[in-house]
Amino acid sequence: MTAGADLAGLLADGSDTVLLTEAATPTEARLIRERIAAAGAGRSLHPPVSLGPAGEGHARLPRSLLDGDEDVRLVPVRVAWLPEEHAGRRAARVADLLPGRDPYNPSERQQQRILARQPGRAVVLAGEPATLGSLRQRWTETADGDDFGSYVNRRATLALDRAEYRLRGPRYKTPSLVRDEILSSQRFRSGLRDVRRVADGPAPSLEEAGAVLDELAAGWSRRLIDVFPTVGRLIFQRGFDPQIDYDESQVERLRAAMERHPCIFLWSHRSNLDTLVLAAAMQEKGLPPAHLFAGINMAFGPMGALLRRTGVIFIRRSTSEDPLYRYVLREYVGYVLEKRFNLSWSIEGTRSRTGKMLPPRLGLLSYAADVYLSGRVDDILLLPVSITFDQLHEITEYADYARGGTKRPEGFGWLYGFIKAQGARHYGKVYVRFGEPVSMSSFLGPVSGAVALDPAARRLALQKMAFEVAWRINQGMPVTATALVTTVLLAMQGAALTFDQIRLGLADGMNYLESRSVPRTASAAALSSGISGASGASGAGPVRATLDALVSGGVVSFVADGRDPVWLIGPEHQLAAAFYRNSLIHFLLDTALCELAVLRAGESASDPVAASDPVGAFWDEIARLRDLLKFEFYFQERDEHRRGVAAEMTRHNPSWESLLRSGPAAADALLAGMRPLVSHVVVRPFIEAYRLVADVLAHDETLVSDSEVVRRALGLGQQYVAQHRLRSSESVSTLLFQTALQLAGNRGLLEPGPDLAERRAAFLAELRDLVRRLDQIENLAIRRYIRDAVNPMPAD
Repeated sequence: MTAGADLAGLLADGSDTVLLTEAATPTEARLIRERIAAAGAGRSLHPPVSLGPAGEGHARLPRSLLDGDEDVRLVPVRVAWLPEEHAGRRAARVADLLPGRDPYNPSERQQQRILARQPGRAVVLAGEPATLGSLRQRWTETADGDDFGSYVNRRATLALDRAEYRLRGPRYKTPSLVRDEILSSQRFRSGLRDVRRVADGPAPSLEEAGAVLDELAAGWSRRLIDVFPTVGRLIFQRGFDPQIDYDESQVERLRAAMERHPCIFLWSHRSNLDTLVLAAAMQEKGLPPAHLFAGINMAFGPMGALLRRTGVIFIRRSTSEDPLYRYVLREYVGYVLEKRFNLSWSIEGTRSRTGKMLPPRLGLLSYAADVYLSGRVDDILLLPVSITFDQLHEITEYADYARGGTKRPEGFGWLYGFIKAQGARHYGKVYVRFGEPVSMSSFLGPVSGAVALDPAARRLALQKMAFEVAWRINQGMPVTATALVTTVLLAMQGAALTFDQIRLGLADGMNYLESRSVPRTASAAALSSGISGASGASGAGPVRATLDALVSGGVVSFVADGRDPVWLIGPEHQLAAAFYRNSLIHFLLDTALCELAVLRAGESASDPVAASDPVGAFWDEIARLRDLLKFEFYFQERDEHRRGVAAEMTRHNPSWESLLRSGPAAADALLAGMRPLVSHVVVRPFIEAYRLVADVLAHDETLVSDSEVVRRALGLGQQYVAQHRLRSSESVSTLLFQTALQLAGNRGLLEPGPDLAERRAAFLAELRDLVRRLDQIENLAIRRYIRDAVNPMPAD
């Protein structure tokens, strides 16, 4: 029983047939009888057997049927009810959420009314038939402790569900009877016998496993499949343009991928709106829904029960102490993927409060890999998704968190405040991009070979696969006008710029992005006309519109009463503005590293070893910077990254290697000719945050508590800002300090040792030297800026 079938055709071929009917009301039973009669049942048709109402526990099948002829054919039949058609579409509406208004499961009285007025809304469906013998064979192979009658009942229901998928469309392809299917399988019961919550303890009972599965398993309501994306759209449309911005070619590529294999949507996480946007996007494009993993903290009040009916799977934040929970979760993930349903979660595991991608989490991805490695599916496609916003009201919360604030717990008060803030003003547009799918088999190899992977090789393959997905998310994330303008203003470290100065600052960046074919939003691309136009010309409109939006959002300050209007990002708003700037810095990272490496190669004359091979010194510096920033940014595999850096240098100057070998003066000229100069904008905030943590560690050898290091670094950073020893306040961030501690731990600087003080001092000296070189590049950039300002761009 696997798909939809034509009842008349099934009954016309003369095979011995028993119809298994699901009817919840007398009206449904009558419709089925009439349909059977209209189909012209022959002598080979046995009396129908009632399964009882769907979803309420089936009637026990008669023993005479179950012990009968193995060649008899079973055909399940039920009535499917269609919603009323509106604007050419049959779907539930928000009003249908009221009690007694479910158009997919109308009451007896509603069914009679529908048949009187709109009989086309009732469709009698037949599931694909199966012989009793074939069902018994599959039951023997897969069931464990489950009686044959219950197994046949479930197969009949699942066959009818699949017939409904074909009738209603892919949007309604959702799993059913999940609990019964998992708990009755031989695979699950066999694995459960090996689970131990404590050493030498008994295996958990099936009832205990069932309780965990009840906590995890998401149900699906057809009404909510229709309505939830609509409600979500109403929420985010309070502050954003009604239409989500897509790349239609990417949508069609995605649709084709979802037809081939089970898929996992892995998306960037910047806002609590992300899941609402993705659900609305998939509904709008007619794509099948995906089970969404969310933290159990979001299951507050009745919201948890409601969201479970939309396919949300709530999982605990920590599962390391509960082997039963981990086992049931892994089997649940396996069941969903094996049945070719889709999954969805943030690859970062939590919201990025800095604006750039966080390191990928491997937990759920590891469970999905288990499904592939065990041969339950022939492949799984990982679908990179970037969700980008022109502006967000949440950046104020992120900035407070970076200053040491605490996260507000979720609840109805939090939800009300979030929705209210969403409607406070207009935040621009939402952009959804679907990257090229990543095949799990291409990283883990064919199943026959992948099974033999040792744990270390398996983890390495998972890491490479996750980083490839994250890389594709980053590469597909379009640069917004907001990101470009905040990048220019943040580079001024709190100093104000006139309109023409802002246009001048944008020019190099726009040219660079165009030369690299970096994806940009329409508003970002429109800045090009604003750069070339005079300040009063219509072409300057896109730049002014972006500035006005940022002023409205409280990120940029506007001073209008002087001779020339000026704009600036003050110290109190730099952390918030950095969120937007950080959404594009991955596109500038390689050129930033190149600048620092060229400067290092030029300074290598004082080092006899490096002086003999300045090109080698360049590559050594690239490797050192890559290692220093490895917890902050995604880097491609080393050889691939090296090729990218070489291409970047060739773009700046095809003769770059010859110039480096020609001595310090030629290296300085090479650096002076690189446009734009960005390392002081892209890298400095992270290096200065690292320097603060290194400074704290170097002055107290016994200090190893992360929280105490962060507390002291915050205080030291505030002191340095007040003394103008830091370029900006955005480096004083608990978020960046945490990454700095991760790097310090990786270098063994948090563990006691005989030479700990010397190693911590060396770490601080390394960072101070890097800041010195960033200062040099910044000074060079300022001199160039002043030179260009003397010869301003011509007006249109």
